[in-house]
Amino acid sequence: MGSALGDRWNAVLRAAALPPPRLSRWAFAADVALALLLAAGTVNGTLHVSDSTDPSPVKFPRTEPPDRIDPPDPPDPPEAPPRPRPLPPGVTHVALSHPSLVLHLLLGVLTALPLVARRRYPLAALWAVAVATLLYHWGTPLDPTFTFASCVVAAYSAVLYSRYHWPAIASAVAVAVVTVTLRHSLLPQLRPGFLGFLALIPIGLVANAVHTWQQRVRVLEDEQEAATRRAVERERARIAQELHDVVTHNVSVMVVQAGAARMVLRDEPDRAEAALRAVESGGRTAMTELRHVMDLLTMDGEPEQADLAPRPGLDQVPALADRVRATGVQVDLTVGGDPSDLPEGMDLAAYRVVQESLTNTVKHAAGARVSILVEHAPDALTVEVVDTGGAPTSHAGNGRGLIGLRERVAVYGGTLENGPLPSGGYRVRAVFPAVR
Repeated sequence: MGSALGDRWNAVLRAAALPPPRLSRWAFAADVALALLLAAGTVNGTLHVSDSTDPSPVKFPRTEPPDRIDPPDPPDPPEAPPRPRPLPPGVTHVALSHPSLVLHLLLGVLTALPLVARRRYPLAALWAVAVATLLYHWGTPLDPTFTFASCVVAAYSAVLYSRYHWPAIASAVAVAVVTVTLRHSLLPQLRPGFLGFLALIPIGLVANAVHTWQQRVRVLEDEQEAATRRAVERERARIAQELHDVVTHNVSVMVVQAGAARMVLRDEPDRAEAALRAVESGGRTAMTELRHVMDLLTMDGEPEQADLAPRPGLDQVPALADRVRATGVQVDLTVGGDPSDLPEGMDLAAYRVVQESLTNTVKHAAGARVSILVEHAPDALTVEVVDTGGAPTSHAGNGRGLIGLRERVAVYGGTLENGPLPSGGYRVRAVFPAVR
């Protein structure tokens, strides 16, 4: 139970680093509606405060015709000045000139408009909203109800959607500190109607956060499952290549030796016996290498049951050449330079180049002579196998062996060239870069 919860929590943490899922049309429309609603509330509050400071109407004196003389009226009692419209709570006096009104209307729109991009560019939207809010309230006590809501939504979106997780958290904390520090200008008064609005905000934000995290975790799990499938496919391809290299060479040699033994069994028993011994040796070698391949598939085998024989490398090329000579093929082996310690994989890849080339000669060029060159140089390792060509056989190849060789060599930064020679025959040449 604890392990499952731990795995789930780790998946949630990794999902935090993922970009948010692709924005749907409904989500974009909701963001636009939210931004417009908050911008309209801020603009309406700005206009309401501006109207509350309008001067009282001017009264003009009455005029009478000149031919009518009435006694003077008693003086009117002084009228009380008109009562101004109520200002927002906490605001004592606001006087906005026309340029200031236009500027505050523009800033009021900018305090909410960046929320349209709160999912795609959450960190930039947070800073845009925060800066516009500070400028909107700078030196002018205006109602902060809608600007405060815009800052809350922007901070929440930055923490939830930004792929820069820690910078987003730091930015949200900074905005919160500034809001508390300037609470007389940026924090709204907790009126009864506003308390209900504040109670709905966290409920909606938490519900949306849970939904978003679930989406991210599902995306991460799908990506992990796809990566696992790709890894399994690559491992299957590698094991298939190993099986091809091991089985094809040894079985080809065994087939040639068995055919030779059948032909001389009656007339030359000694040669037949030697051919059968070569078949036996090839079979044992094939079984040994097959154990190496099968060990790749063993997941729960005990260490003491594992085959401790080393994987083949360039040091076993002489033994490989001897086995092919036993089939009647003339093989010349030349090793030049000072051998160095090679990585196990590169050593095996170089050995497979020689093995596959000899296999192709035995299968497709009966009676050919083969020259093997292994050259150790300071800057490269060169492996070249050249045959002189021979009578074609009935064995048809599919080219998979050479394709696999090219992939093996490329893994270690090397190159593989193969093709017929102008004078006849075939050449396979692999060059591995030196190990630094």
